[in-house]
Amino acid sequence: MRDFLAKRMTNIKPSGIRKFFDIVSEQPDAISLGVGEPDFDTPRQMTEVAINSLREGRTFYTANAGLLPLRKRINDYLNERVGVNYQPESEIIVTVGGSEAIDLAFRVFLDPGDEVIIPEPSFVCYKPITELVGGKAVTIDLQMENQFQLTAEELEAAITPKSKILMLSYPNNPTGAIMPKEALIKIADVVKKHDLLVVSDEIYAELIYDGSFVSIASLPGMRERTIVINGFSKAFAMTGWRLGFVAGPEIFIQEMLKVHQYTIMAAPTASQYAALEGLKDWHDTVENMRLSYEERRNYLHHALTNMGLPCYKAEGAFYLFPQISQFGLSSEDFAIRLLEEEKLAVVPGSAFGESGEGYLRLSYAYSLDELKEAIRRLEKFIQKINH
Repeated sequence: MRDFLAKRMTNIKPSGIRKFFDIVSEQPDAISLGVGEPDFDTPRQMTEVAINSLREGRTFYTANAGLLPLRKRINDYLNERVGVNYQPESEIIVTVGGSEAIDLAFRVFLDPGDEVIIPEPSFVCYKPITELVGGKAVTIDLQMENQFQLTAEELEAAITPKSKILMLSYPNNPTGAIMPKEALIKIADVVKKHDLLVVSDEIYAELIYDGSFVSIASLPGMRERTIVINGFSKAFAMTGWRLGFVAGPEIFIQEMLKVHQYTIMAAPTASQYAALEGLKDWHDTVENMRLSYEERRNYLHHALTNMGLPCYKAEGAFYLFPQISQFGLSSEDFAIRLLEEEKLAVVPGSAFGESGEGYLRLSYAYSLDELKEAIRRLEKFIQKINH
């Protein structure tokens, strides 16, 4: 029988997160700080609206780009939140999570050999999707000493004649880093100098604890060369509803809509009605969860620091990224032994790129009681390997 697999597929590794949690699934008594998923329920009023939409028979396809009232409300949100205005009819698509939006962007903008610059550690899908469409991922190793922020000098050094896209992901998964406005201005200057496109993954934009969120699309000369990706999974506790959105210049979004039409048709209808309701009074809904995450972050960072683990105090998202290279174990070996010996699941930093080696990702989207038990187990494990 002939080899039916596309050659590009055999070179792509499975997700480092999923690979590790296949092991976790075999440990039913383990507790986990591994999944990047809110432990809150979707706000009740949003769920009720979705249920009513089903009862009322609103179970048909929406417009390919999504419900127009939802796109209008997304624009209102973006205008208020980051100071950027889009045309709801032609510059916004409602997608199946932020992940579809990332896939759409890379499919539409990359020709074979085009380079995507990806600061790492980063979310696990950017590099594989780049390779799936024939692009080349060029990574930049970010440093804890720089608070995992991308510098203009690092970006300049990574650019080649084939560079086409800069992938920005702030607040960052897994480090919790953010990019202050003054740093983004310098990045924008380099982007414009080299005529690059920016794909900005802003899924954690509402989860900021120190400083403030700034979208690079809001800076002078950047709206026309930025694709903004966001969604409802994190801030609205809607991971299973699979709903995101992408916004950008009409000339780009209409091309992305073609791919969306042929592969997805439209995002889930009930999920769209829930999101429409959620964006009515999003401030209070998001703020209650944000305050809870901030309390958990403060506890977990204090505990890790007292344990002697160097750890940048995340300013956004809901992850901490402590350094464990001092123990002489790879991040994967450390995580596997921690799971096997103390029944505590975390994600090896290597899952987020080579520069993540020597770190662990701990999610604090869990209750304080769970975090306290996790710290007890982690401390016990460290005492054991130290002796």
